Amino acid sequence: MTYVDGFVAAVPSAKRADFLEHAKEAAVVLKAHGALKVVECWGDDVPKGEITSFPMAVKCKDDETVIFSWILWPSREARNAGMQKAMADPRLQPDRNPMPFDGKRVIFGGFEMILEV
Repeated sequence: MTYVDGFVAAVPSAKRADFLEHAKEAAVVLKAHGALKVVECWGDDVPKGEITSFPMAVKCKDDETVIFSWILWPSREARNAGMQKAMADPRLQPDRNPMPFDGKRVIFGGFEMILEV
């Protein structure tokens, strides 16, 4: 059964191009280590909530934009092995491909797909 890693983060709006370059480089590495698909989405209609919301969850500042990303893997086992290899890959090290956002405010998790229509 396919497996999904999901991510939500706040990225400085002025660093959209930097984020896209970072994401493109990361996608190459992730796919080299088994990911089937890498999707990056730039927030366009992401309202601030009163109780919960994407912006609240990542403590999004006025000069930041929420991003929503996911990686599709063939299975959880493939994800575990592939992510371990990707995180050790020199192409993803901070000195070579620094994150253009605060990594402490990223929300992430792995999800078993139970429906795809």
